[in-house]
Amino acid sequence: MTDPAALYDTVSEEIGKVLIGNETVVESLTISLLTRGHILLEGVPGVAKTTVANLFATATGLGYNRIQMTPDILPADITGTSVYREQTGEFELRKGPVFANLVVADEINRATPKTQSALLEAMQERHVSIEGETLDLPEPFMVIATQNPIEMEGTFELPEAQRDRFQLKLTVDVPDREDESTLLERFDDDPDLGPDRIEQVVTTDEVLSARETVSEVYIDETVQEYVLDIVEATRASPDLEYGASPRASIAFLNTTKARAAVEGRDYVIPDDVKALARQILVHRVVLSTDAELSDMTPADVIDSILDSIQPPGQETVEHAANRAVGDGGSRDDADSE
Repeated sequence: MTDPAALYDTVSEEIGKVLIGNETVVESLTISLLTRGHILLEGVPGVAKTTVANLFATATGLGYNRIQMTPDILPADITGTSVYREQTGEFELRKGPVFANLVVADEINRATPKTQSALLEAMQERHVSIEGETLDLPEPFMVIATQNPIEMEGTFELPEAQRDRFQLKLTVDVPDREDESTLLERFDDDPDLGPDRIEQVVTTDEVLSARETVSEVYIDETVQEYVLDIVEATRASPDLEYGASPRASIAFLNTTKARAAVEGRDYVIPDDVKALARQILVHRVVLSTDAELSDMTPADVIDSILDSIQPPGQETVEHAANRAVGDGGSRDDADSE
């Protein structure tokens, strides 16, 4: 299953046996998995943030570990350490829970900055050093860190530089009345409904093959310019103290290609950029003092920026489609013109 669209449809259908709503979250998780990204997942208690991650891991066959982040957890509790074995008189390497395909850092803002940094370093470097020995993390490797936005006592907010390491920030919303009614019916029929009710429907090899397909998706120069206009506007906005970094531009490049592939296209359109702009930028920008006093949110500023920038027109979409399918010559031939 090298087709990302087929992979997403299969995973989404399987997860839908348990999960009600939040299809956008599942799509974004798939996008990040296919582009080596990490996710910051936010939502009030009880909206199944951890369950979503567990369901996704089960359906995709990813090895799954959950770490409950608390103020007393140490970096070694995440990465691992050497343990002395009295029976043998030797030290034995004990790997930490970070050695999994999908790691859930539950309530990451409850861990101290030192512990947060240990996890984020592993995310960036994709390897861990223990007692001078460097160990590669498994592939695929993905971190989903959850946050609770309403209980801030005893928490350590992620610094801007560390939030930037997360490719996307997703929000798990409270379900609407219809979805919650369906949820009640399902749990009335099966009180133990959970991740063990679904099965693995794709393999790791299929995920890695789908990644290769995503890398071949075409993004037109005009769409890249549109991305740069948006990122540059965050840096120039009077409502923002700090705008997005070049890492945000790279996130746009990778995730828009993955979204196009998941939607069944082999070329990126401006709507891909607009659909992912909030998820890419909302955790990366910092409001100015005046904007905070005006009760503005980062999402408000991003929406305003999107409204102020004219996206490429329909001719760009048609041109991208033609280039992707090779109308009028191969992509290489077009590039040489």
